[in-house]
Amino acid sequence: MTEPSPLANKRICVTGGAGFLGSFIQESLKKRGVTDIFIPLRKQYDLIEVSDIRRMLSDAKPDVIIHLAANVGGIGANMEHPAEFFYDNLMMGVQLIHESWKAGVEKFVAIGTICAYPKYTPIPFKEDDLWNGYPEETNAPYGLAKKMLLVQSQAYRKQYGFNSIYLLPVNLYGPRDNFNPKSSHVIPALIHKCYEAKLNHIPEVVIWGDGSPTREFIYAGDAAEGIVMAAEKYDGPEPVNIGSGMEISIKDLAELIARLIGYEGKLVYDTSKPNGQPRRALDVSRAREYFGFTAKMSFEDGLKQTIDYYISNRDAILKEN
Repeated sequence: MTEPSPLANKRICVTGGAGFLGSFIQESLKKRGVTDIFIPLRKQYDLIEVSDIRRMLSDAKPDVIIHLAANVGGIGANMEHPAEFFYDNLMMGVQLIHESWKAGVEKFVAIGTICAYPKYTPIPFKEDDLWNGYPEETNAPYGLAKKMLLVQSQAYRKQYGFNSIYLLPVNLYGPRDNFNPKSSHVIPALIHKCYEAKLNHIPEVVIWGDGSPTREFIYAGDAAEGIVMAAEKYDGPEPVNIGSGMEISIKDLAELIARLIGYEGKLVYDTSKPNGQPRRALDVSRAREYFGFTAKMSFEDGLKQTIDYYISNRDAILKEN
């Protein structure tokens, strides 16, 4: 008989729970028998405002908070909105952790970002390397804002005994992702470009950078499982990577997506655009050791599911964007 989840009888607040990753977190919680999930919607609570945070905590009365809410986007969005990405993410996180401690929340799960790592971190990224340099410039304001939540989590644990943990998910992808060309990350952006080019017989697709940077990706359902497993089983001060342990160049990624979509046009690299961080791949041994998490979805299968979702929901996605 499977042991019941320690989360099953808890009231759990998931900020950003109505979003992409949040939808998978909800599924993962429900699978464990969690029935009391509170999802604060942005139109009801502006988590940048401390008065709204206090009202949300009063309404939710959570035992556990999983803080996913973020102002986030790809390289272009980071370059256009560095001040907003810094301020919004810092104020949301710092005030929410502080008010959660004051309200007596049992456990806080802070979700960081891979953008917090130094630009030239040795591969694979180990959590102990987080402070060995400045992040890649195009997304440093966002990365540093989220990194402060690690400092705060550790400080509040040390001084107040507050059980706040800090997780670093790598780049996410999967069904229900953001496909808006102005703010999407690389996988949904490439799926959108290649599929629309195929439909409209466009002879070439332009890709930012020279194709050489590498990235690691994790299927959103796997990331959600890792986060919920940490919420169940991990109560330590050290940051923990949540990844798949794979690495692929942007060039190979673009060619794979084009092949899966059946786009036979030319892939052109715009080297006037930034590459972003040269390489990204995580050491995922700490998550396996501390709470038994290993990603399950194969990359190609996950991409097929994401492409199928885009094709099936294309009309609604284009209308929304």
